[in-house]
Parts: sequence; structure tokens; C-alpha cells
Amino acid sequence: MGAYFDNSATTRPCPEAVQAVVEAMTEVWGNPSSLHRLGIEAEKRVSEARRSVAEPLGADPDRIFFTAGGTEADNWAIFSTAKRMQKRGRHIVTTAIEHHAVLNPMRELEAQGFEVTYLRPDREGRITVDDLRAALRKDTVLVSVMAANNEVGSVMPVGAMAKLTHRLAPSALFHTDAVQAFLKLPLRVSALEADLISISSHKVHGPKGAGALYIRKGLSLPPYLYGGGQERGYRSGTEAVPAILGFGAACAAASADLRAELAEEERLKNMLIEGLSAIPGVQIVGAHEAPHIVSFAIPGVRSQGLINCLQDQEVYVSAGSACAKGHRSHVLEAMGIDPALIDGSVRASLSRFTTEAEVGQLVDAVREAAERLR
Repeated sequence: MGAYFDNSATTRPCPEAVQAVVEAMTEVWGNPSSLHRLGIEAEKRVSEARRSVAEPLGADPDRIFFTAGGTEADNWAIFSTAKRMQKRGRHIVTTAIEHHAVLNPMRELEAQGFEVTYLRPDREGRITVDDLRAALRKDTVLVSVMAANNEVGSVMPVGAMAKLTHRLAPSALFHTDAVQAFLKLPLRVSALEADLISISSHKVHGPKGAGALYIRKGLSLPPYLYGGGQERGYRSGTEAVPAILGFGAACAAASADLRAELAEEERLKNMLIEGLSAIPGVQIVGAHEAPHIVSFAIPGVRSQGLINCLQDQEVYVSAGSACAKGHRSHVLEAMGIDPALIDGSVRASLSRFTTEAEVGQLVDAVREAAERLR
């Protein structure tokens, strides 16, 4: 497979997740809503997966609601909050560097008459508590701030932001897109105090097609999908048992030694930054505070040319967000980065399976590519 550094786009499913998916499709294939042995066993396994997903968050399993992915979880949190709260106010606060799964719903709400304030980051990609304080109003009904940026690895003080929101805008709900932070940063619902948290399976070595929305206890949102009343009436549709069980297995496998895994990722990330910084002309872009994301560029070298050159050496990186291919990074634009640097930006993202040898391979490949392309 070569040296894979596109883990912020998707991760290789871990063996435990693959085994869980296969078992779900060959042994536990009943409908969890059916009241016979096969259905009851499927429901039991889904409940076990729910506990495994809830555990790293320190959440009550009953507050974890499965979705088809992080995008659906973001859309559900935003649209259902707007529907529930619109009589109290129509002002929303988010940031200019959110994933498009947040930004595009915000644009749709603007078309419906909501007013959205987009907080601007500094040149490292950070948003501060004071930035949020200045934007909050009495008619604010939703604040949505990502926990960790998917392109430059900046980490937002979402715990402090949630507390501030609840104090200054008591009617508002606080949502965080934690897709890039889940199982990467110490996220506990008791400390975050967020009302809504979105997470995704395929970012943590689980299968694609599963995600979850945490909804705090006591908060009632309008259903997102109507039908047979699955997910306790919030999200109807027969549960995707293979994807859900794979998601749960991936969470359980990571949680077993999470602290050591994250410390190793952080060490390898710092090694990568040191190696890249030693290459003439390479510029590190952004805060890179998350343990797995490094954005860099070579002025005068287009990102696609660098990606192709690295790919020839079986080293795989991406140009910013994989969900916005073909477009200049809105994150780097919001940070005020020079357009020439944006057009040459590349993101390398690590995982718990990344090795020291692969980091060395990436640094060597970038050094050779820089010499050749310049």
C-alpha cells in the first residue's frame, strides 16, 4: 500500500472492525426491530456497539444516535436545532473554517431567513473564546464550532466556548463537529458541556456508512428521518448493522490503549514537522495542534504536481479536504494565506497505524520532489 498519509480523509479499517462487519453480514444479519432470535441478537449487538462508541466520550449510551456518517450528524444537529429554536431567535454563530457539512447547511438556513455570523480565524487557523464572545447575541439560537480543523489541525477551545454560550445566550444550543477530534483528543461530554456532538466511523478505522450524533440528556430535537421510529424515534430506517458493529469494534479497539497511541501519533507528527522544516523551501501551514494533521506547501509548486510526484514513490497525501476537491481551500483563504501558497498546499495526516519508517519515507519523498519540481 505504500506510505498512507490521508487519514483525515479516511482510515484503513482495523482488523477488529473488518471482523465485526463480516460477522454482521454472515451471522448477525437479522433486523434489530424483529422480535425473534435473529432480530433480538442483532439488537443486542447494536446496543453493545452503542456502548463502545459512548465510552470514549464518557456519554450515556442512550444519548448516542447512529447516523450514516458525520455529514448526516452535522446536518441533523443544525437543521433540527433551527427548526426547534426558530421562534426564540434566528441568529446562528459558526466559523469560516468549518467542514462543508456545516457550512452548506448554514447557507441553506441563510436562504430561509436565518442570520449567520462566521467567525474568522487567525493565520494559524485558531478561533478564540473572545471571538465568540463578541458574536453572541440574545437572539442566538445555535453555535456550531468544530473541535479540530480537518486541514490545519488547529484545536478550538470548545469546552470554554460551550460554557460561554450557555451563559451569554441561554436559549442557544452548542454543537461541535468532532469528526477530526474523536479518538484524537480527550473529549468527555462532562467537560465539553456541548449539547450536540458529531462523530464518524471511517475517521477512526471503522467502516464507511456509520456515524453518530450525541444529544445531551433532556434535549429533545425534531426527528431527522420519519418512518418506523428507529433510534428512539429520532432517526427512522432499519439500522445499518454491519457498519454500526464495525464502528463499535473500531472504538473498542482504539480505546484499549488510546493514551499510548495518541502519544505515539504526536511524536511522529513532531518528527514529520521537523523533517519537513529541514527541507529548503518547505513551509508548514497552520497550528498543527491535533496529533495527526500537518499542512505544508512548497512555494511555486502546485499541490497536484506534488501529490502526483509523491504518489509515484507510493506516498499518499491530499490537497486540503478530500470533500472539496477541485476547489481552493476555504480554510486557508479564511486564514489569509497567500494564494500562491494555498495552491501548493498539501495535507499529511497520520493514524495509529503510521510508522516511523513511513514518516521517513514521506520526508525523503518530499525532499526529492522539491528538488525535481522546483
